[in-house]
Amino acid sequence: MKNRILGKTGKSVSEIGFGAWAIGGTWGEVSLEDAKGALHAALDAGMTFIDTADVYGDGRSEKIIAQVLKERGGERPFIATKAGRRLSPHVASGYTEKNLNEFVDRSRDNLQTETLDLVQLHCPPTEIYYTPEVFAVMDEMISAGKIRSYGVSVEKVEEGFKALEYPNVSSIQLIYNIFRQRPAELLLREAKRRDVGIIARVPLASGLLTGKMKTDTAFSADDHRAFNRNGEQFDKGETFAGVPFDVALDAVEDIRRLVPGDTTMTKFALRWILMNEDVSVVIPGAKNRAQSEANAQAGDINALSDDVMTALKKIYQQKISPWVHQRW
Repeated sequence: MKNRILGKTGKSVSEIGFGAWAIGGTWGEVSLEDAKGALHAALDAGMTFIDTADVYGDGRSEKIIAQVLKERGGERPFIATKAGRRLSPHVASGYTEKNLNEFVDRSRDNLQTETLDLVQLHCPPTEIYYTPEVFAVMDEMISAGKIRSYGVSVEKVEEGFKALEYPNVSSIQLIYNIFRQRPAELLLREAKRRDVGIIARVPLASGLLTGKMKTDTAFSADDHRAFNRNGEQFDKGETFAGVPFDVALDAVEDIRRLVPGDTTMTKFALRWILMNEDVSVVIPGAKNRAQSEANAQAGDINALSDDVMTALKKIYQQKISPWVHQRW
């Protein structure tokens, strides 16, 4: 497993990390045994970065991480969690010193640690990026020893640029994959220039880029891929990267023809992200050991050729860009 530096944190982390949304909830049923197995397999494979959030399963994801780390002992991996989405309603006025401290204290309890490695504001309302008082609260938490660093998880490229104006933002988490290429136009390079780490989420477009889905693929009622296709519960860009299901399936068939016979589309799609050196870590999710092991192998496949990269850009421009490029 190769490592990259995560921005201003100065920490060297595995370029492929473990996205812990799926072991928390809204991805269908994942048993405790499978959830723990997925995380153990990821750590066994050399992943040293875990991304979670306080709302994933209402704390289930954080608690499972703590259980697994207690079972394993030894050096802890770098753990990034998130805060803010526990607010109901999720509005800017709720991002108060009191609420943010309560959220962070709860995550500290769930993760069984005095100091959190990284806390990310969890896709806050755009207004928050124009509210320096919120970032001052995060600075105070560093001074108090509750957190070591903080960042933001953004929905839009514009929010990422605004976040870069705050000197103590250490990382930006955003959607970046073959179906969401806009961040590479400028934001990723500017973040690198300012020593801000980039965490690439939704790398497989909610499973579309595994190449395993079909028009009749069914999802359980508690899976966001069933209930959030039009943004019913949260930003629709988080589900299938915001691309209409049928449009995406058509593009997947074009991509499939570019995948070498000795690898899988999953590894191919993750390798595409790692081709960009401005990305610090990519965080595919996993529901079981086999998925974790497959994700971990993506960095081992050959670099994609210029011709393949150009072909993927063309597919994006012709079939995907009209649906997503200016929206996020």
